[in-house]
Amino acid sequence: MRRLLVAFALVALVLSASSPHGGAPSARAADTSVFAGLGTWISIYGTKAYTQPDAVAAAIAARGVRTVYVETANYSQPADVVRPLQLGQLVDALHGQGLRVVAWYLPGFAKPAIDLRRALAAVHFTTASGGAFDGFALDIESTAVKRPVLRTKRALALSQQLRTAVGESYPLGAIIPSPRGMAIKPAYWPGFPYTQLAPLYDVFLPMVYWTYSTKGPDGAYGYLAWALTLLRVGAADPNLPIHLVGGTSYRATLDEEQAFAQLVANDGHLLGWSLYDWFGTKAAAWKALAAIPLSSG
Repeated sequence: MRRLLVAFALVALVLSASSPHGGAPSARAADTSVFAGLGTWISIYGTKAYTQPDAVAAAIAARGVRTVYVETANYSQPADVVRPLQLGQLVDALHGQGLRVVAWYLPGFAKPAIDLRRALAAVHFTTASGGAFDGFALDIESTAVKRPVLRTKRALALSQQLRTAVGESYPLGAIIPSPRGMAIKPAYWPGFPYTQLAPLYDVFLPMVYWTYSTKGPDGAYGYLAWALTLLRVGAADPNLPIHLVGGTSYRATLDEEQAFAQLVANDGHLLGWSLYDWFGTKAAAWKALAAIPLSSG
């Protein structure tokens, strides 16, 4: 427990030192509420979500989830949108439960034109009933382009093109690798462009998967706390809107997932929170996740 308190104190210290204006809120043009509160994730490999959309949507709503993040494709897929008919049924089922739905796409940055086309295909996707996604998040993590400088250049170019295409009022999120993970393995993405990405996106969604680096509730809490510090300092914005993504739920223990929930509640400045992904999150963890008041975010 002492380590948990020390980690949280360090976060608060760095935030106070990095805020020259006493914590003035960041100005954002888009409505970030779509990213607020408890979320969950569905990838293109979550087959049950596409074969049983109504049942999955009802189960998600019953857990107190507010927003579902649904993958539309990735750079290795042959189609711009994977299983569009079934995807539409899933989106409609989720909306039917009163849930918000955010699309996400994983670009490889090797074929910029295709990446932009696929991102916009998600933004403009409509279901058979006329439904659409409530926002979009770009998953900025692929190292298919081996040269970090070129990868960064293309990630920024794609982000700028995406923002220009959708306008300032459309909710855009940047899904990014764990800042703590990148600090542990600096060769993964040296010079990650936090400050350049920040003006282009309304919220950051860091994938802080502690299970790849540590074990136990104290280890998970400390890893998460440092990741948030690194992100806020890296973006030079102590008020940066953040939806914290923890996990992975398949590898995490219940104690670790409860430590994640405690970190979110203690931080008090997070816009939203979730574990990746829906199918791996333990039933017992949902109670702690749903109990976090929205004002903590």
